[in-house]
Amino acid sequence: MTLLMPKPEPAIMSRRNELIARLAAILPRESLIVDEVARRAYECDAFTMYRALPLVVTLPESVEQVRAIMALAADMNVKVVPRGAGTSLSGGSMPLEDGILLGMSKFNRILEIDYENRCARVQPGVQNLAISKAVEAQGFYYAPDPSSQIACSIGGNVAENAGGVHCLKYGLTTNNILGLDVVLMGGEFIRLGGKHLDSEGYDLIGLMTGSEGLLGVVTEVTVRLLQKPPIARGLLLGFASVAAGARCVGAIIARGVIPAGLEMMDKATIHAVERFQPCGYPLDAAALVIVELDGPQAEVDHLVGVVQDIAREEGATTIRASTSEAERLRFWAGRKNAFPAVSCIAPDYLCMDGTIPRARLPEALAGMDRLAKEQGLSVANVFHAGDGNLHPLILYDASKEGDIERAEKLGFDILRLCVSLGGVLTGEHGVGVEKRDLMGEMFTDVDLAQQMRLKCAFDPAGRLNPGKVFPTLHRCAELGMMHVSGGKMPFPDLPRF
Repeated sequence: MTLLMPKPEPAIMSRRNELIARLAAILPRESLIVDEVARRAYECDAFTMYRALPLVVTLPESVEQVRAIMALAADMNVKVVPRGAGTSLSGGSMPLEDGILLGMSKFNRILEIDYENRCARVQPGVQNLAISKAVEAQGFYYAPDPSSQIACSIGGNVAENAGGVHCLKYGLTTNNILGLDVVLMGGEFIRLGGKHLDSEGYDLIGLMTGSEGLLGVVTEVTVRLLQKPPIARGLLLGFASVAAGARCVGAIIARGVIPAGLEMMDKATIHAVERFQPCGYPLDAAALVIVELDGPQAEVDHLVGVVQDIAREEGATTIRASTSEAERLRFWAGRKNAFPAVSCIAPDYLCMDGTIPRARLPEALAGMDRLAKEQGLSVANVFHAGDGNLHPLILYDASKEGDIERAEKLGFDILRLCVSLGGVLTGEHGVGVEKRDLMGEMFTDVDLAQQMRLKCAFDPAGRLNPGKVFPTLHRCAELGMMHVSGGKMPFPDLPRF
């Protein structure tokens, strides 16, 4: 399969020197990267299958600089690709050869911690885990905890609506932010929400969260802080089959128990994790379910017993409950390191991200196994079982002829399977470029046109992160969102692919 991106526009490429000169008037020398070798560091994000050399890389340090860059890009009709920590697994921050890469890594300060209102104001380059570290001494934390939380930035979390192992009970990013400061294409600045709990007018915070950098550049985030529960305990549940583990997941939720975390991994992942970082996982299990329960002591102790009873009913071969905080953290250490651990069993892997209704888990896992065999590949499974967010890791060898193509085809087939089971293409990684050409599997042309109209309202010229999310790049005029004067359309050179 060949991923098609908008072709570089000669009108932009020919003005590179002028663009650099004007950017140099905005940014200090160390914040403007023009050298080819230095730009190579930004040619892809964590979706490494495809790469492109950005036209120029900018690393602003202030909102004024971001506004000036965006105004300049609009004035010169140049594309802009926002980038956080570069941990995107869907190519959401993959650069364009004729675009400015706008890196937000220098926006890395926690601006205010307000315990009375249980929130914090942070810049988008702050690492996810850094927020919880900053407030843990006072007994607070920030709930969304993606596996990459040690590296990923809060701005990127907003762009992709990131989740994590605790999102089942405490919600995704969208449920844990109160306000956003955003710079639009052209340099306009808007403030959405704040410390107050209720948003005024339209829910533009909800619209901006998960918009994958297509609507604006986030320069500040007000996050919700939660008080740590009095106690948390973990359970390891081993099963003789993946289907039995999946049934147990459904039974726990059906019994009315909402764990803080409910994760699952298969035998290949269990063994990879134990080689990478031993956690005491049962190596004889075909599937492992990790459950975390938190709250008051009496409630947690009662729920531990309920879950243990459910596990026995579903034929669990291993039932182990943590008896200390160190043991609970050890249970989770393997799950948090599952992605790097899988590198021990295959030279390369492609991490997918689809979501299905919990009740369809057994069908989905059986279907993935069947599809993998058809391609002559294997899949290691580790996923947020409680909310049906699957992360199949397709194992392949990029040095073997045809393996990349087979891995991509298998990934597409798995996502089609998710949609056919009543699910969606992505749970938290975003569409980016990876799933862009599958959007038609889930949405009609009318659906996509309505979504594109929202894009046009924020970015009429289509200059912000083009080539992502939408399978066809439309002119906004085609959707009735741009005025055409004298039969001449603005930006007639806008490419389609």
